[in-house]
Amino acid sequence: MKKIYLIIGFLVLICFSSCVDIEEHYDFKADGSVNVVYGFDMSRAVSVLMNLMSDSVRATPQFAMVKDTTLNFYSALPDSTQIKMNLDEINMAKSSNLTVKMNLNKSIMKVSVNHVAKNASDLQYYLQHISKISMNNQLNALAKNNTEAKRFDAQQLIAGEDYYNYEITPHKFYRIIDKAKFNAFLKKTGSTLAMAKAMLIDMPYKIVLNFAKPVKKINNSKAILSADRKHVTLVTDMDEVMKNPNVMNLKIDF
Repeated sequence: MKKIYLIIGFLVLICFSSCVDIEEHYDFKADGSVNVVYGFDMSRAVSVLMNLMSDSVRATPQFAMVKDTTLNFYSALPDSTQIKMNLDEINMAKSSNLTVKMNLNKSIMKVSVNHVAKNASDLQYYLQHISKISMNNQLNALAKNNTEAKRFDAQQLIAGEDYYNYEITPHKFYRIIDKAKFNAFLKKTGSTLAMAKAMLIDMPYKIVLNFAKPVKKINNSKAILSADRKHVTLVTDMDEVMKNPNVMNLKIDF
């Protein structure tokens, strides 16, 4: 049993570190609220890594488990993390949900975090603090009942988001990459990134922003603005970001 969990934990650690398709979705509503969804699809990386597992391991009941569940993000954190959080962080986590879809035999591993920000200041607080919640990696709880959800720990689901600086108001969304923090992230995950590249695992990154009113100005030439000027899409990958971190910068006035 421990061997199985170690293997699964290894899969998730590798995927959460960098080998993952990331999609960010922002829906800016007319009332000022914003729905934020971070989607992490690790299926392709799992498919590659599963090929390294022996048939005997892949035939075990643990690898046959299937999960499709949604948990409150706060309840999904371990007690050791909860007791270190302040009231604002607790409220932020309680207003967020964690969805997990997993079927290792079909190479499916998807995780998403959903949050509804009440206004621009709430969104800025969320983006600046969600990545700062200290988490450890424990996939074991996914194999257990939801009543034990507190043992689940979503390690580094949004770890990369810590290298952005935000300025958000009711009429603008500015996100600028902090190169010092980004370089620290690369240093920490360098071996994993190299492993992913050796396995021919690419790491795409997509951000979609939907606005209730037309965008007045956007500074990123790589970002695609829809004909009605209400939708912004930026598609890149980790290789491009490593060469030019500025590709992730967004200054949108709306």
